[in-house]
Amino acid sequence: MPIKEVDLERVRELPFLKTANDDTFRRLIQGAFLQRFPAGTTLLTEGDSVDFLYIVLDGTVELSGTWNDKETILALLGPLSTFILAAVVLDTSALMSATTRDRSDILMISGETLRRAMQEDAAFGFAVSQELAGCYRGLVRSMKSQKLRGGIERLANYLITQRVRQGDVETITLPHEKRVLASLLGMTPENLSRAFASLADYGVAVNGPLVTIGRPVVLTRLAKPDALIDNHAPEVMRGGGKARLEAWPNQPERMTV
Repeated sequence: MPIKEVDLERVRELPFLKTANDDTFRRLIQGAFLQRFPAGTTLLTEGDSVDFLYIVLDGTVELSGTWNDKETILALLGPLSTFILAAVVLDTSALMSATTRDRSDILMISGETLRRAMQEDAAFGFAVSQELAGCYRGLVRSMKSQKLRGGIERLANYLITQRVRQGDVETITLPHEKRVLASLLGMTPENLSRAFASLADYGVAVNGPLVTIGRPVVLTRLAKPDALIDNHAPEVMRGGGKARLEAWPNQPERMTV
């Protein structure tokens, strides 16, 4: 399907593409194409060679991984998100699978063209490296949370993040079904249910997808948010300098993987 000018303007606002000069951006888009995929379409299977950088313009894409007959959801991406950037830059195989959860419009940029543009446009190449650095730091944040916190603390921080995103309201709406949420938090559905039950003592009430946080101060005391792990935490002073928050990966509008 043709790429509309309004879609090009949206894509151009992605930080690593915003830095590209006009000639670089034109070459990237000349070799790109936009497709609409129905729900349940496998865009990429882990282990596949990667030919394109994918940009989600509309819809939702699920990233997942498998091992020994087990499967886990790594991320859910909506507009405006990109994925498989690291594999494209390294010209190597995918470490995860990508499947559309609903009808999705996906822009695909040639990996070969992107790598050549990185070599020829220094500002663009540096912007891509910044994007990848943000991805790496986001991964470190996620690993620290998984390894240093129990399931209840991870869930508490997740709820605080959603509360901030949804305007500091008392009752939030879970953006994902609980099976998906459990996978994203590194928990089983049973452990997630027990964690929600435990949070009742901290003022959390659950009614389907609606979660009421009646005592946010008490919940925050349990969560112990840290700016070096959580994007919702306030800035802190560490080693004489401020630990500032990256936009990745907890930014509600965009994610790059």
